[in-house]
Amino acid sequence: MTTPATTGELTRAERLDRLPFTRRHTRLLVGSGIGWALDAMDVGLISFIMVVLAKQWGLSSGELSWVASIGFVGMAVGASIGGLLADRIGRRSVFALTLLVYGLATGAAALSTGLVMLLVLRFVIGLGLGAELPVASTLVSEYAPARIRGRVVVALESFWAVGWILAAIIGYQVVPASEDGWRWAFAVGVVPAAYALVVRFGLPESVRFLERRGRTEEAEAAVREFEESAGVEPVSSPPMPVAPKPSPAEVWSPALRVRTVSLWLVWFGVNFAYYGAFIWIPTFLVAQGFPVAKSFGFTLIITLAQLPGYAVAAVLVEVWGRRATLATFLAGSAVAAWAFGQAGTETSILVAGCALSFFNLGAWGALYAITPEIYPTWLRATGSGQATAFGRVASIAAPLLVPVLHEAGGTAVVFLVLALAFAVATVATFGLPERRGLALEE
Repeated sequence: MTTPATTGELTRAERLDRLPFTRRHTRLLVGSGIGWALDAMDVGLISFIMVVLAKQWGLSSGELSWVASIGFVGMAVGASIGGLLADRIGRRSVFALTLLVYGLATGAAALSTGLVMLLVLRFVIGLGLGAELPVASTLVSEYAPARIRGRVVVALESFWAVGWILAAIIGYQVVPASEDGWRWAFAVGVVPAAYALVVRFGLPESVRFLERRGRTEEAEAAVREFEESAGVEPVSSPPMPVAPKPSPAEVWSPALRVRTVSLWLVWFGVNFAYYGAFIWIPTFLVAQGFPVAKSFGFTLIITLAQLPGYAVAAVLVEVWGRRATLATFLAGSAVAAWAFGQAGTETSILVAGCALSFFNLGAWGALYAITPEIYPTWLRATGSGQATAFGRVASIAAPLLVPVLHEAGGTAVVFLVLALAFAVATVATFGLPERRGLALEE
């Protein structure tokens, strides 16, 4: 068989990479981003609901820790299973299914009659949430042109800030408004279930996935839709071999072992520090004597700093590269975490909190940009899902460990440990490959 270089043919992946950013890309980005924002809103709401439930239900710090952590147990399971399914049945199908699962479970959580029922539903919610994130980022990365792929994926990740801001607004306005405010906050979470229909029928399936499963007519039709949107004439593409079925063990092959270890360490450190901090910040502020409404107001201001963090990271991933940007923002997060632990005045709390929010979420953006680039197409969602799942182990441990650390040494000790987690993640970035401007591995 002749190669594309000798016949003028381009693979479908190369045809996508040559395109400018079009309305079809925007539709995919926004469509996936809305799902991402709804995910973040659900995760963010629990930090506000915990404060109210602690008083209404008389929960101990240990019970509150499980309310925070049980969702991440589900997310760890969901990320691993979701990534594997996405490489077998498709990115779009799994994306839609995850929205349906966690949307319905969140709505049901509004009817919780006690701690056990809430914990069970939070686990189910976590299954859907955990599966969605690696799948959505994989789908978007496989359509984005190579020269701006990192920027597009960071833009997708920035929808997390939108969702967290929505959670902060609901937490500030709805949760304290009445005794059932937390139930109304959960009820808003039904929205993702309806949005699943939009994802299933409004977004395209990954061209790379379709090719590797032998569905070439569907893959060709999807590429032509994007070419038509860009006003680019289609060319012929050579046949692609059908991919082997993904196996979780493949991420530990000699060619991938170093990058897998490095990626898992980064995911672990970022999850531990992020959720250890942001799940507990409203509770810590109340414990320091701030009224609930003022604590939630501070959290809203700190959350707003996520947006410029994403914006700067989106520029730098294509200027400095993914690895340098990720390392810089992780190092900044470490310094900001330490500073937050030392803060004692309202001004210093807000300044250090905003810095932590800025650097931490910029690091998340760079991490999501680099993660889908680590593995070849047939293993991409599986590898991304496994890394995400390992990170979720840290997000389970952090909310459980933070109250113990806080009791032992106060806020300063908590945030010193979180700063060390960021530092470990910073060092681990140097084992990751740099793929700025390069095509995704097939």
